[in-house]
Amino acid sequence: MHLQLPTSAASERNKLPILEVLQSWIGHAGNALEIASGTGQHVACFAAALPAWHWQPSDLDDALFKAILQRCQQAGLSNVQPPILLDVRAPQWPLPSSNTAVPSSANTLSAEANGANGKHPRFDLIYCANMLHIAPWECCAGLMQGASRHLTEEGLLVTYGPYLEDAVPPAPSNLAFDADLRQRDPAWGIRHLNDVCAEAEAAGLQLVQRVTMPANNLLLAFGRKTPALQTR
Repeated sequence: MHLQLPTSAASERNKLPILEVLQSWIGHAGNALEIASGTGQHVACFAAALPAWHWQPSDLDDALFKAILQRCQQAGLSNVQPPILLDVRAPQWPLPSSNTAVPSSANTLSAEANGANGKHPRFDLIYCANMLHIAPWECCAGLMQGASRHLTEEGLLVTYGPYLEDAVPPAPSNLAFDADLRQRDPAWGIRHLNDVCAEAEAAGLQLVQRVTMPANNLLLAFGRKTPALQTR
């Protein structure tokens, strides 16, 4: 009998649309780090659909770590590591040098992702959904700098959430959401895409993909390379 686990209605709605785009951006197999995993609905969904990928969930708070573990165990996933505490603002992310998958007999992250030979652990994908607008602005710089340290040469940092854009009239729902966020915490708020891109460029990354998503959100990819920006 499955236990009732904490669930985000928004994550349940957006996980499949995000997965569809992700599958068009990434290869058949690789190592992925999820930032701000929350309830674990995204990582469980993506790991089930992408069995050749190995996933490392993380969060600033361990309150939902048990739920992440249980969700992955209930789904029978063998390609998800136990979640770790990670504050993107830290100058060095405390990524494990070795990992035990769920369950322990399953495949683990590659030597490169584990930081073999004393190098920074490297990931083909770093994924972060719905964090930037509910975190202090310095978390954006921390995310970009950490991604620059830990992405492989052709790896992608993928972020999801609402953004403000100079050339795009903001949706009334996003303006109301932004006002509510700032009332709850003055350090929160929907971020301007130009400001996010500036932090990325300061870390040696640049925006390489932008996809409009349901409910006035964007899915963005940042990478080291310089392909032309693609939109749809």
